[in-house]
Amino acid sequence: MRVLVTGGAGYIGSVVAAQLVEAGHDVVVLDDLSTGHADAVPKGARLVEGGIREHAQAVMAEQGTEAVLHFAARSVVPESVAHPDRYWDGNVGCSLALLEAMRVCGVGRIVFSSTAAVYGEPETVPIPEDAPVRPGNPYGATKAAIDAALTEHARMHGIGAVSLRYFNVAGAYAGLGERHTTETHLIPIVLQVAQGRRESVSVYGSDYPTPDGTCVRDYIHVADLAEAHLLALDHCRPGEHRVFNLGNGTGFSVREVIEVCREVTGHPIPGAAAGRRAGDPAALVASSERARAELGWVPRRPGLREIVSDAWTFHTAHPGPAAGAGGRA
Repeated sequence: MRVLVTGGAGYIGSVVAAQLVEAGHDVVVLDDLSTGHADAVPKGARLVEGGIREHAQAVMAEQGTEAVLHFAARSVVPESVAHPDRYWDGNVGCSLALLEAMRVCGVGRIVFSSTAAVYGEPETVPIPEDAPVRPGNPYGATKAAIDAALTEHARMHGIGAVSLRYFNVAGAYAGLGERHTTETHLIPIVLQVAQGRRESVSVYGSDYPTPDGTCVRDYIHVADLAEAHLLALDHCRPGEHRVFNLGNGTGFSVREVIEVCREVTGHPIPGAAAGRRAGDPAALVASSERARAELGWVPRRPGLREIVSDAWTFHTAHPGPAAGAGGRA
């Protein structure tokens, strides 16, 4: 299949692009490299450097694109609160341009990398797909808006669309891992402490109603997540927009993550107690029962130790500059 991967030079997009190449697909990556890395585009895929508005339609016409996997997006929650206009333009505006390019070029399938953040603070955990959509920040709101646009384009233009919603992604695959200029994700932050790039990791809140008092979050191995995207590609149904949540189903606490990172790295990884952050729910875990039943998706790397070990292998190969004295957890 001839596939266009937007944001395919980023963390998740590059791993999906690698698995698509391995599966024998013809892959073109479209990425403006504002946060991605050209050397993350896998061998066998062609990189087109540029934005969706400027290049998507031309690339689709040239490639004869049959399907799109859409990862290109801004994704830092605090930035979305400080600059919501950038997120509405960069996420929603570019996605609408992508859908219009698909319509013009007759591309009938799209798999969208959405987020479980669209649910905001959930009523039930694990979170099912029919939970109320009420995002608590502009980032989540833009993803919910794109999901709504996919529903309408499926209805109006007959495309088959699948949205995959998930929380935290970690680990590495085929030499591809997280390389963010500003890191906000727990596992890479903790590993930066082990590398000596940070002095400690801050633990925000220790009195939550969880087994050890710290927040519980869902973690999924990036290779498992990529496999779900390939399965979703084969389950796009003309005229339908389908939504699947992805996760481990149980979640791990902040303290569990730090302890496993200590075991894997052999580093003490100092933790610094800090107060709760406003708006942090005690537990966020997605139910993936629908994905298991309908996509046949079963995470093959659900253990936290394997996730951390793969991430640590990548980070030791990419030590990076000092990241400052504090961290977030």
